[in-house]
Amino acid sequence: MNANDADRPPIVVEVLLLSAAEKALRYRKVRKALPAHEEPDTVAWRACRPRRDNPFLLHSTSWRYDRGRVVLTYVALPDPRPASRTLPIPTDIAEAWNSVRPSPRPSSDQVAAHACRHLAFLARTDDAVAGALGRHSHLRRLILQHVPDVAGQRPVNGDAS
Repeated sequence: MNANDADRPPIVVEVLLLSAAEKALRYRKVRKALPAHEEPDTVAWRACRPRRDNPFLLHSTSWRYDRGRVVLTYVALPDPRPASRTLPIPTDIAEAWNSVRPSPRPSSDQVAAHACRHLAFLARTDDAVAGALGRHSHLRRLILQHVPDVAGQRPVNGDAS
């Protein structure tokens, strides 16, 4: 460890694994510390442990500072090991406080909602993501129910969606 490493906050890789249950999109969260000199993508793949026989999508969606740590968030589907202890994904996302404190303080559910909005946007703009979602039509339908917006997009002209 060099002096620069001692000064940086810990970095955590968080993966939100998506699945469907009872016709609703659900998620579970896996977190792993980012070891020094390791790529976050590598840690995210290892955290997912995808099955080789099933097409898999892993995409980086956001980062935030949370309780003294930098959290790098990825979304992945389908969950290779869907568990009974998953959480439903709401539609609301966190908003920035103001220009002096521009970073929102999102809950895990809001981070998951943002990830789904991000995938819904990419399903319309990114061929690789659209193709991966196309191989999981049941999850694709549920993801496309989320408003396809970029990070921080707020309703325009009073539109509540």
